[in-house]
Amino acid sequence: MALLYNTSIMSEDEFTKLFKYMQQEFSAVRKDIAGVKENIDTYATAVDAYAKQSETYMQEMLALGHKVDRLEQWILKVAEATGVKLAT
Repeated sequence: MALLYNTSIMSEDEFTKLFKYMQQEFSAVRKDIAGVKENIDTYATAVDAYAKQSETYMQEMLALGHKVDRLEQWILKVAEATGVKLAT
């Protein structure tokens, strides 16, 4: 085996066992990270959807505000033309 290790610290068998163990651990960590990435993607998608809904709602409220302003102006003109005094 061409891997560098100090034979006075551990045998080749011990090193091989440690190497296999570390491979298993890293594999488990990679799986955990993949799960976290998937969760982040899910949350990001939900936030994007909420932001779009919020933007649409704000645009609708702005349009509704303009509509109310136009109707209010029309009511004032009708009241003035008919001689109706509006209470404030």
